[in-house]
Amino acid sequence: MTRRTLLGSATAVAAVAVTGAAAGPAAATGQAATTTAGSPPSTPARHGEVPAIWREFTRSPFTHPQIPYVGRAGLGGGAARLPRRRVVTDVRHHGAFAADGTTDCAPAINRAIAAAGRAGGGTVTIPPGTYRIDDLIRIGHSNVVLRGAGSGRTTLHATKNLTELIGAYGSRYGGDKSSWSWAGGLIWLAPTARLDSLVDAIRAKAWPFEGWTGNTRDAWQTLTTVEPARQGSWTVTVADASGLRPGALVLLRLADDADHTLLEHMSGGGPGPEAYSWDDKTKLTSYVPYEWPVRVARVRGRRVTLERPLPLDVRTEWDPRLTTHVEELTGSGVEGLTLEAVETPQSPHLLDKGYNGVVLQCAYDCWVDDVTVRHVDNGFGLVAASACTLRRTRVAGRGSHHPYFCREGSHDNLIEDFTIEERTVPAPAGTQLHGINVEGLSSYNVWSRGDMRMGTFDSHRGLPFANVRTDITVDNDGRHGGDASAGPLFGARFTHWNIRVTNGRAGLMKIDGLAPYSATVGVNEVTEFDQIDVPDFTGDLHARLELYGTTDAVRPRNLYEAQRGL
Repeated sequence: MTRRTLLGSATAVAAVAVTGAAAGPAAATGQAATTTAGSPPSTPARHGEVPAIWREFTRSPFTHPQIPYVGRAGLGGGAARLPRRRVVTDVRHHGAFAADGTTDCAPAINRAIAAAGRAGGGTVTIPPGTYRIDDLIRIGHSNVVLRGAGSGRTTLHATKNLTELIGAYGSRYGGDKSSWSWAGGLIWLAPTARLDSLVDAIRAKAWPFEGWTGNTRDAWQTLTTVEPARQGSWTVTVADASGLRPGALVLLRLADDADHTLLEHMSGGGPGPEAYSWDDKTKLTSYVPYEWPVRVARVRGRRVTLERPLPLDVRTEWDPRLTTHVEELTGSGVEGLTLEAVETPQSPHLLDKGYNGVVLQCAYDCWVDDVTVRHVDNGFGLVAASACTLRRTRVAGRGSHHPYFCREGSHDNLIEDFTIEERTVPAPAGTQLHGINVEGLSSYNVWSRGDMRMGTFDSHRGLPFANVRTDITVDNDGRHGGDASAGPLFGARFTHWNIRVTNGRAGLMKIDGLAPYSATVGVNEVTEFDQIDVPDFTGDLHARLELYGTTDAVRPRNLYEAQRGL
């Protein structure tokens, strides 16, 4: 049987599972009318309505024009269970003890993590209690897990910020901004060699690129060129498969041409993107080539099967290649603890000192589970991180600049069961709140089952595309960021699905008038105020709006889980 036949036979089963009724004519009779930007809201739908766009998607899930296929997002292709590593040591064996808060336990914790790395991996446990740390915690070896006794029982109390620990970090794009406003964590998961190179560059004031191909983007070699293929294909034909093996992580590298047809393709194509001025968007064009990490699933002759379907077309004019990259961090995680920074006032916008939480960088198939960060400048970060899962995470305390950030070409990540608490103190003048951020050509990321008591669905421009926010309650009081030189807020195939906006503010929630070839489905009635954005592209955006003006009526309720059901 073909993949298409198997998918078709599974669709009806999945539809019953996620809607409670068969996806057929009976379900179609309850469909709410599709509306376009500027039209009045639809009549509130009856509980459990299946929108037309979902039925369309099940017929062509890998190539649907408005909804991306994200059913493989997260660690292990969306594995329900996180890996369990055997316990190899306890931080007490290396000199870390919860005491009166006067002893710096960071050296002992890092020694324990290094010992686990030398042993080939395993779990490092931290018993209940509060442990003072005066340095950052580094997880730089694969298959190493740092596990506390639970986010309510084990606390790491961080006394210093990244500016004190590493140094001032300027922006590679100029100005007086602090890159600690969007980079680095006091718990930093990154390959040891990659993190060392970043720290060395920062201290030398040679502001680095932060991605998979090194500080100057030259740490890669071609494995093979790739023949043309279509978005959604799981198999590609290569010129030479001799350097490829199942299980290996490779980069699919797509450069752009002089007419910027790759960027146009990321935007859905057509007259709007074709008429857009790309040449002066220097920050955006610095993000290209698009680099997508993926594991090789099978090699048969020159045919190579990937563990995820292609995110974009592969065209000759984009010089498609499979390449090497810096060594990845894989199979590592942080679990069951709270990272609490010393409480200081939030810094003015873009001048963060680096009281940052947990960051995954050049990481693949890694995770964070049951972790709270408190009193941080920036909460949880994905920087050139892919196929990672953040589960049961929480941002709390005095208020953050970026509670969550996803940037520098981060793809296929899953953030689920997340909470952004309401700030405990008023926001100081000159600060800014974003929310769940995505930017810099990042794609196929999912935010699912969220409780956002402040913040917004933030894009920092840089043409993120094919990202999903689903089953989230949000008090929409944040603002988006991004330089004009970073280009469009949205590329194609953004989807907001079953979103409950408690304060009725439309900005960045209802995106049918902003995002090309995208979908807003099952959002309660909202009104423009305080932040009114204009589309980057002219003409028909080919965006869809269904079941607008409803609350929890759309079925499936959670788009990611329903795609997993397929």
